[in-house]
Amino acid sequence: MQANIVTIPGDGIGVDVVAEGVKVLQAVAAKFGHTFTFENHLIGGCAIDATGEPLPASTLDACKRADAVLLGAVGGPKWDDPTARVRPEQGLLALRKGLALYANLRPVQVFAELRDASPLRPERLEGVDLVVVRELTGGLYFGPRKEATSDNMTAYDTMLYADYEVERIARKAFELARLRRKKVTSVDKANVLSSSRLWRRVVTAVAADYPDVALEHMLVDSAAMHLMRRPADFDVIVTENMFGDILTDEASMLSGSMGMLASASLGEGTNGVYEPIHGSAPDIAGKGIANPLATILSVAMLLRYSFGLGKEADAVEKAVADVIAAGYRTRDIYTEGMKLVNTQEMGDVVCQAL
Repeated sequence: MQANIVTIPGDGIGVDVVAEGVKVLQAVAAKFGHTFTFENHLIGGCAIDATGEPLPASTLDACKRADAVLLGAVGGPKWDDPTARVRPEQGLLALRKGLALYANLRPVQVFAELRDASPLRPERLEGVDLVVVRELTGGLYFGPRKEATSDNMTAYDTMLYADYEVERIARKAFELARLRRKKVTSVDKANVLSSSRLWRRVVTAVAADYPDVALEHMLVDSAAMHLMRRPADFDVIVTENMFGDILTDEASMLSGSMGMLASASLGEGTNGVYEPIHGSAPDIAGKGIANPLATILSVAMLLRYSFGLGKEADAVEKAVADVIAAGYRTRDIYTEGMKLVNTQEMGDVVCQAL
């Protein structure tokens, strides 16, 4: 197949890890006879420096035309001013809204060889294989808000949801669960929040269309506890925007590092944005320390969800598993006796494993 992929590395280690993702995509194209073209654009802090905006119109236009988007990370101390008119993170929100990407899929799988990298006891990691389905265009990040001013030190953000927003993300979760272990855990705060009570009511109604899938409701504070206490009990977790953001960062500790977790942001079409869940880590940018495996696993999701290339996606995931089994480690997942490699070397050995 022929496909156009827009790369938006962003800031910090985003540049480092996206380069390795592109390297793997080129290896996939060579092995399986595809033609992938790449178009690079700005987002985040570097875009603010160059254009004054965190998401230039040229970047959004290119992403709309693309078959898929590979994203790095945004932000850093240089732009870390909460009072600034524009901030790097606004670029991410605008990109999701501009492409109508409402579902963020974040798989969490624990490689047996990396159990020692997790702070949890190895026996608690046995059988962990879950996916968090995070609603991406509603909630606190997009609801009505008011900034504090020097005259009025009151600020608010509104967790706003409509029934159709909850329904479409719930259906995405149930459809995914049908392909897995047929269990959905819906996470909310229905004992306190009106928006969560709507969430619970709509998810329950959607569940009636999926009698083969078990549904349980769980309060977000309980979910945070049980992710550490009994993570293997979860299959598909569906939750609102902010809760999903927090819970997936917590879940990264199951795999041993945020450098291991991929994500896909999807809408109704085949175009999507694929990115590691980690941040820009500017303190290690350009030093060859960053772990590119989350980006490479995001590439596998890109191949599967945007291009329908399941065989190629499986090959990338197997290559990552083989590299880990062979003992290759970046610094974040390194333990004594393993083979310590830098960012580029990890990309190289994955390509060799392909």
